[in-house]
Amino acid sequence: MEGIRAAGFSRCTPIQEKVLPLSLAGRDVAGQAQTGTGKTAAFLITLFTKLLRAPRERRPGTPRALIIAPTRELVVQIAEDAKLLGQFTGFIVHAVYGGVDYRKQREQVSGDVDVLIGTPGRLIDYHKQRAYDLRHVEVLVIDEADRMFDMGFIKDLRWLLRKLPPYDQRQSMMFSATLGFDVMELAYVFLNEAEKVSASPEQVTAEKIEHLVLHVGQEEKLPVLVGLLRREAAERTVIFVNMKRTAERLERVLAANAVEAAAITGDVDQRRRLKILSDFKEGRLPILIATDVASRGLHIDGVTHVVNYDLPFDAEDYVHRAGRTARAGASGKAISLACEEYVEGLAAIEQYVGFKLPHDFPDEALVATEVKHPPRVHRDRDRGGRGRGAPGRERGRRPQDDRPRETHAPAEAPPRASAPVAEPRPAADAAAPAQGEAAGDGAGGPPRRRRRRRGGRAGSPTAAA
Repeated sequence: MEGIRAAGFSRCTPIQEKVLPLSLAGRDVAGQAQTGTGKTAAFLITLFTKLLRAPRERRPGTPRALIIAPTRELVVQIAEDAKLLGQFTGFIVHAVYGGVDYRKQREQVSGDVDVLIGTPGRLIDYHKQRAYDLRHVEVLVIDEADRMFDMGFIKDLRWLLRKLPPYDQRQSMMFSATLGFDVMELAYVFLNEAEKVSASPEQVTAEKIEHLVLHVGQEEKLPVLVGLLRREAAERTVIFVNMKRTAERLERVLAANAVEAAAITGDVDQRRRLKILSDFKEGRLPILIATDVASRGLHIDGVTHVVNYDLPFDAEDYVHRAGRTARAGASGKAISLACEEYVEGLAAIEQYVGFKLPHDFPDEALVATEVKHPPRVHRDRDRGGRGRGAPGRERGRRPQDDRPRETHAPAEAPPRASAPVAEPRPAADAAAPAQGEAAGDGAGGPPRRRRRRRGGRAGSPTAAA
């Protein structure tokens, strides 16, 4: 309760109001709710309450609670919330994820730990090294379960769940923005008759989001984006793109036009990603460019605008992207630029959210007249090597393997005369030159390797024919 007061919570959100009576009573729960409605606090409050009610002597490398999340950013966010809500409990919380402090994280997880939070890959890595033991876990939480399927983590997740105590000897909770057939099948297998709860199922997106779709041509997207950012003058904006190279290009273009922004993608070092997110959360960075790695689980207060520079491939991703704004009762805008490359997905998005998104065309005042472009960066040339997709090169092969192999004749040897091909020779006469060449006594040339032909020996009537 002291942690709840320190976090500033006074009233339950709809999902908390439905989950907490069940989970505090010891029931397994599969919860569905809009992003940003307090799912994290719901399972953390349940987790800490259960551990406090049944004290146990702490043993190194033996966590009492396990929380599994699909992305590094979400793991970091859950760990921060856990340390805030559980600051007066005395429990030790550790987070493990890829990209930073491999040895330090291993030492932490093999030492004293009560609550372990991690991504599937890093959790499996340490478990195979026997750095920690999952056989005494009392509480399991799976967050963003549908994202586990989207990102291909389902096999890793099942592997981890099989290392836990049986489903009837632990309490389990599963949370997600969507609970489809695959997710519920997972709940049936690994949860103990989980109670399915849902908050506001009739509306997928948050109520206070102002949606707008601007139809633009591919060549108009950059001028419209620059003009949009100048007109809105938003304090905190997240721009979503579909590909890493688009995010990198946008970062360079916005910098050339005196717009401060930074991009987080899978290629950005983890320490830099955390630094960028910290600057964005604390207001030092006004604009964040991101791929869908940041569309889920990040609770950043005060995001006023979400711009879909590219419409997402998946309709569900639109909901998760838009959910970065209008969190915890605030209001916000979700603006999408629908170009000819991605506009086909708009119908599926409208069908999924359950209403028609407002459409418009950008007026002339919105389109920036002068957009500066930075010089193109030749990444492969700067590295001093051939491009990854350069002709004649295959992944995993050295460049010299792609060049045809040459056999150099001695310097004093005269060039071999080309043999006539128009006039066939009798089979009997063909054998002698072939044998002579094989023995190295040909017409003044170097020893010649005899080539074996399918269907007969060199010099045989079949080979000559």
